[in-house]
Amino acid sequence: MSPNEPTARQHAFTGPVSPQLPEPTHAERVRSLMSIVQVGTLSTLSRKHPGFPFGSLMPFALDSAGRPVFLISNMAMHTQNLKDDPRCSLFVGQVSADGDALGSARATLVGHAAPVPEQDIDSARQRYLSRHENSRYWVDFSDFGFYRLQPVDLYYVGGFGVMGWVDTGDYEHAAPDPLADAAPGILAHMNADHVNAMILLVKSHSGIEATEATMTSVDRLGFSLRLNTDDGVKGTRINFLHEVATPQDTRAVLVEMVRQARAEG
Repeated sequence: MSPNEPTARQHAFTGPVSPQLPEPTHAERVRSLMSIVQVGTLSTLSRKHPGFPFGSLMPFALDSAGRPVFLISNMAMHTQNLKDDPRCSLFVGQVSADGDALGSARATLVGHAAPVPEQDIDSARQRYLSRHENSRYWVDFSDFGFYRLQPVDLYYVGGFGVMGWVDTGDYEHAAPDPLADAAPGILAHMNADHVNAMILLVKSHSGIEATEATMTSVDRLGFSLRLNTDDGVKGTRINFLHEVATPQDTRAVLVEMVRQARAEG
């Protein structure tokens, strides 16, 4: 899917459709989220209370196709549940830049979890330990084993009004955004030191007079902001002048955009 291509399955209609700026697809956003978050909530079907979901805190790694890999004990309740019924879901969320939980990016992967096949265990072990170094103390215990979640569907929420189902094939073939790891640092820096510059960019690119601006996300194609205005809280997205791949690229293009906005103002 190209950055301009809309998600095939959308949420219920919420009003007139605004012109869509180029931005990463939902599949790319989920892959990015999964690449930087290391712990989620695994929901299995309870053996003790049939039909009820049972939630567990679950560290995970990813295989080459983006499938979550777990290292779990045979004694754990979630493992016992999976042996009885492999259907499950993994919820993964990220704290938003402004601390608003409902404005944060999150995803739910629905699928089946089963033991990792013998031929894939070495790879799973390497990937898992690269994320969870402390697991070396128990990874070789006889009652621990690797499980892998095979998604059958995914649901993404990127904040207020940004949501939709993601095809598993699109997710598997998507790549994490190149700024995924650096994004928290970029957001923290911009929100601490460059609020006036963001207010200027909002006026220049979106035509909105803002009194406060918070950068809530950034990716290779642009960034999103939450704004305080005299008319209430608003949101907008501003695209970069060109695609970026590193924090240094991001800084350079933002400096150029602010320079242009000041010249035009």
